[in-house]
Amino acid sequence: MRGLWLENRKLTYREDLPMPEPPEGEALIRVRLAGICATDLEMVRGYYPFTGVLGHEFVGEVVRAPSAPEWEGKRVVGEINVTCGHCAQCLAGRPTHCENRTVLGILGRNGVFAEYTTLPVANLLPVPDNVPDEKAVFTEPLAAAMEIQEQVHVHPTDKVLVVGAGRLGQLIAWSLTLTGAEVYAVVRRERQRALLEPYGVTCLTSEEVPHWAMDVVVEATGTPGGLALAKEAVHPRGTIVLKSTYAGEAKVRLSPWVVDEVHVVGSRCGPFAPALRHMEAGRLDPRTLIDAEYPLEEGLAAFEHAAQRGVFKVLLRP
Repeated sequence: MRGLWLENRKLTYREDLPMPEPPEGEALIRVRLAGICATDLEMVRGYYPFTGVLGHEFVGEVVRAPSAPEWEGKRVVGEINVTCGHCAQCLAGRPTHCENRTVLGILGRNGVFAEYTTLPVANLLPVPDNVPDEKAVFTEPLAAAMEIQEQVHVHPTDKVLVVGAGRLGQLIAWSLTLTGAEVYAVVRRERQRALLEPYGVTCLTSEEVPHWAMDVVVEATGTPGGLALAKEAVHPRGTIVLKSTYAGEAKVRLSPWVVDEVHVVGSRCGPFAPALRHMEAGRLDPRTLIDAEYPLEEGLAAFEHAAQRGVFKVLLRP
């Protein structure tokens, strides 16, 4: 089959990849649409050592599911963490931190920038009929955005700041407005502002961010500058949520964090079902973030496009 293959930090388009064969309990899925995210770009830069087919944001159609034929023909999205169910982390209710996990297109498992992929049937969720592929492909990043509300109790009276209004930052800010909180976002471009304002998000430049004014700050830039701005904005005993994966290190002077008793929360994958419900109900429509769509054979050009400053979502259609 055709696909985008990453090896030694080099991405190539190949037409000789073997067709995946679903193991027991898994389904063979034809990829209908896939999205390029910041993690994919960082993987190419060396964020995490990986050899295989990249990609984890997708909507597809089940072609074959030997252990669950009732899924065949269904349009689906899929949780990206494949877990063992019997390690200490799984038994403690932390399956996304499974000690033996594989992660779609990131760790030990080929991803979705190809014609076909496989996932356990247990990871699949059916896509509602009124959610088109162009919405459904955003299920994984929207779920990641909503994980913040799983981890942090955001009160309707809170002031929340999102630092970084890019692909993920937009979804984070939009979903936070559903809590009733007063949501702010740091913007650098007019288009970022235009996408945020319909959701009632107050846009600020970095110079306008007030000192010690925010109850919760979400850092979504993956840069030392964004982290410093988050610390400037959060009040003592407030919460900073780290929502970026990137190749590199951030030098942090920890004493002010200790003195101000700042709560720090790392945040990664989130719940798919609520993300689908929000899109089904029309409360959130990520299609405004789509900047371009490429056929799979033009995947390298798609990656170049996605890496440009100011670009939001670039899609691949196998």
